[in-house]
Parts: sequence; C-alpha cells; structure tokens
Amino acid sequence: MSVNDLSTLLWRERELLDLLVFKLEEEQLLLTAGRSKWLHHATREVEQVLGHLRTAGIERTVEASSVAVAWGLPEDATLRQLAEGAPDEVWRDLLLSHLGALTALTTQISSLRDSNLTYLRAATRATQETLANLGTTPGADPFGYGSRGTARVPVAAGASLFDRQG
Repeated sequence: MSVNDLSTLLWRERELLDLLVFKLEEEQLLLTAGRSKWLHHATREVEQVLGHLRTAGIERTVEASSVAVAWGLPEDATLRQLAEGAPDEVWRDLLLSHLGALTALTTQISSLRDSNLTYLRAATRATQETLANLGTTPGADPFGYGSRGTARVPVAAGASLFDRQG
C-alpha cells in the first residue's frame, strides 16, 4: 500500500461525504415541503451512505497506518500528523487539502443534521398537537374500559379531516 492508495481512499471518502450532504438536503426538502410520505426513503438512503462511510473510514485508517509506519510516524498518526510528516511538499499539500475538505464537509453535515432534527421535532410537536385536539393521545385506545368495566365511547365526537397527500 502507498500514499497514492491513501489519497484515493480520501477522495472516495470526500465523495461519500458530499453524497451525504446531498441526501441530508434532500431529507430537509421533504421535511420543509411536508412530504413525509417519502421521508422513509430518504432516511434509508442516508443510512446506506453512512454504512459506506463506515467501511471507507476503516479502509482509510488501515492505509493511513501503513503510510505512517513507512514514513517513520506513529502507527495511529492523524491525517494532520501525516501531512506534517510527509517526505515532500506535494504530499503535504495534498493531505492538507484532503483534511480541509473533509473538515468543511463534516461541518456542513453537522449543520444539516441539526437543522433536520429541528424540523423533525417541529413535525412531531405538530402531530401531537393535532392528536391532542382530537381528544386522543398517541398510542392511546380511544375506546378502552371505564372503572366499572363498561366500554367507553371515543372522546372526539364529530368529523375530522386529514390531509392524506403528505
């Protein structure tokens, strides 16, 4: 294995992180448009990309360890340490470029994740409020039984309209 292989793996990881940004933005668009019908597909795709990232991270760690040993650095050297210990400026600059791009993508992913969580919490609150206005609570049996063992009738009396398009 070589530093060329490490660079190739870093490029692959960058591509996967970029794809993750796209998938998180796609998820955000669905959330803001109220198109929850498709949200499970977007979430599954995010999870698939995360699985590929885990594999790529393991491969990169193994390759980075090999390069570190070849360059006389500690086996667990970070990407920054590899760049600083590179035998020439070309590899130093390339590894620092990878590090900068990976850091920027990670920051962007963190921001999107936080934003999507905010949208999800808002959607959950809205659903709970809607259910509360119907006189039921999530997971509750609206019929149930009273204290004397007699069946109760649903609390909500009247018609309710739901948008089945979302």
